[in-house]
Amino acid sequence: MNSIDRRRFLQAGALGLGAGVFQPGAAVAQGGARLARATAEPTSTRVRMTGDGLGLTAGDQARLLTRLADEGRIDRDSYSNGGTVQQLEEQVAALLGKERAVFMPTGTLANHLAVRALAGGTGRAIVQAESHLFNDSGDCVQTLSAITLMPLAPGKATFTLDEVQEVISRTASGRVARPVSVISIETPVRRRYGETFDDAELDRVTAFARREGIRLHLDGARLFLQSAYSGTAVAEYARPFDTVYVSLYKYFNAVSGAILAGPRALLDDMYHTRRMFGAGLPGAWPFAAVALHYLPGFVARFRDAVAVSEAFIGQLTRHDAFTVERMLGGTNLFRLEVAAPDLVAFRARLRDDGVDLGGVSGDGRFLVGVNETWNRVPADVLADRFVAAL
Repeated sequence: MNSIDRRRFLQAGALGLGAGVFQPGAAVAQGGARLARATAEPTSTRVRMTGDGLGLTAGDQARLLTRLADEGRIDRDSYSNGGTVQQLEEQVAALLGKERAVFMPTGTLANHLAVRALAGGTGRAIVQAESHLFNDSGDCVQTLSAITLMPLAPGKATFTLDEVQEVISRTASGRVARPVSVISIETPVRRRYGETFDDAELDRVTAFARREGIRLHLDGARLFLQSAYSGTAVAEYARPFDTVYVSLYKYFNAVSGAILAGPRALLDDMYHTRRMFGAGLPGAWPFAAVALHYLPGFVARFRDAVAVSEAFIGQLTRHDAFTVERMLGGTNLFRLEVAAPDLVAFRARLRDDGVDLGGVSGDGRFLVGVNETWNRVPADVLADRFVAAL
C-alpha cells in the first residue's frame, strides 16, 4: 500500500482530532453542531461565512482569557518558554508526530527560521511561486539569511518532480556551487484559494528529496483544516517533512502566533535564534492559552462544519438563483453567484438574519469560507435564510 492509500485510511487519534473520513451525507449536516464538540461560544448563533476561524472580538478574547485564568488553566511563561506555551508546544508536537515544537509570534518567522535552520546557512531553497514565503514575507529569507529562493510553478499550487529536478540540474552546472539544500511546500495554498498540493506529486518530490539529502519544510498554516476535508491525519501529512509550521490565529483563534515543529536536534536551541530576531516575547501566554483551548477536537468539529456546508450547498443550488463554483483541489472556500437585483441589499438582509457574508468581489460573486461557526445553524435553516434574503 503506498503512502497515499495509507492516508485514506489513517485516522487522527490524539485529542480527538479525527473520527474517520469526512462524508458529506453525515447526519450532522441537518442537525447543526454536536454538543460534545461545542466551542467556547455555545450561545452564539451567528454564522460567519468569511475566514477560517470564529472571528473572535477583543471582548470575546478578553472574556475567554478571564474564564481560563479563573479555571486555573493558564500558567505564565518566561520569554515564551515554559508554562502554557510549553503545554501548547508539546501537544502540537505530539499531534504532528514530531519530537519538539517551538512557539513563534508569527508564521513569517516560523517559515523563515525553519528554512534557515534546515539550510545550515548556505544553499538555495525551492518554493512555490504562489507561496506565502515567496510573496508575502518581505524577502526575509533572502535578505536576513542570504538563502536564495527558487520559485516554481507560477499560477499553480503544485510543482512537479520534473520541475524540481530541472532546477537542481541547472544549479549543479553553475560555475559557483550553490546547491539546493531545502524544499519548502505550502498546502493548502492561500493564494490559490485553499487549493492543496497534489498528493501523488507530493510523494514523488519528498521521496526524491530524501534520496538526495535535501531537507524538507512544510508550510502547514492551514494543515489542520486540510485534514478535516481529506480525512488524513495531520501527522501523516507531516511525516515526510523535517519541519512543519502551523498557524495559531487562523482557526485556533489566537490573536497571533505560530508553532514550528521538528526534530529536537534542530529546535531545542531555536529559542536563541528566535530571541536574536527580536521575537522572544516576555509573555506569550495570552496567545498560547486561546490556541490550546481550541486545539482539542478541532478536526472533528471542523468536519461537522464541512458536512453542514456540503448539505447547505446541495440544498441551495436546487434553487435557480444560486450557483456554486468549487475551487480546483480546494478546501474551505467556494464562490457563490446570486441572481438578485441588489446584492448589497441581499447581503444586508442575511446579516439581519444572523449570517455574515463577505463583500461582493469584482466578478459579482461572493467568496464564501467554511469555518466552525457553520455548526451553529442547521443546513436547511441556512438555505432557507438565503432564499428568504432574495
